[in-house]
Amino acid sequence: MAKEKMTPEMDEEIDGADASEVRVYELGFHLDPELPQETIKQTYQSIRAVIASVGEVVAEGEPTKVPLAYTISIKNTAGRRDFDTAYFCWIAYETNGAGHAKVTELASETTSIIRFIDLRTTKEGAKHSSDMHEIFANAALLAAQNDVEEEVEVEEVPVQAPEEALA
Repeated sequence: MAKEKMTPEMDEEIDGADASEVRVYELGFHLDPELPQETIKQTYQSIRAVIASVGEVVAEGEPTKVPLAYTISIKNTAGRRDFDTAYFCWIAYETNGAGHAKVTELASETTSIIRFIDLRTTKEGAKHSSDMHEIFANAALLAAQNDVEEEVEVEEVPVQAPEEALA
């Protein structure tokens, strides 16, 4: 089945609102993990720039490599590719229907995006997501630091063989 491009009229039908009404959306997307780190950053920044040009960025989460809960398979002209990890990013933004259609069209056409979801939210919900993302990132950092500290504190204790085994 071919993907149908989102138009402002379709957005209006889905939302049941005027296409000129400003709303808050959140775009979450997975980027190809095999891309170089620099390309990942550039792709994220270019998507963010388009979003900023059609509206206002409310909150965001920069690319972070994550294991996927299940394998995502993509078919393209080169064949089938399976992904078990990806760089996850998200951007919450405020825009009108035409801006929203432009963002979803960009996400559909960006070949380095494996999968995306775009949903309507609130500014408070987006800020809460940002706060939770920061809390989990700090918790992961503390856990990693504790693992390093525990490794440093471990002492090697020489094991002595019983005298019977030496004979």
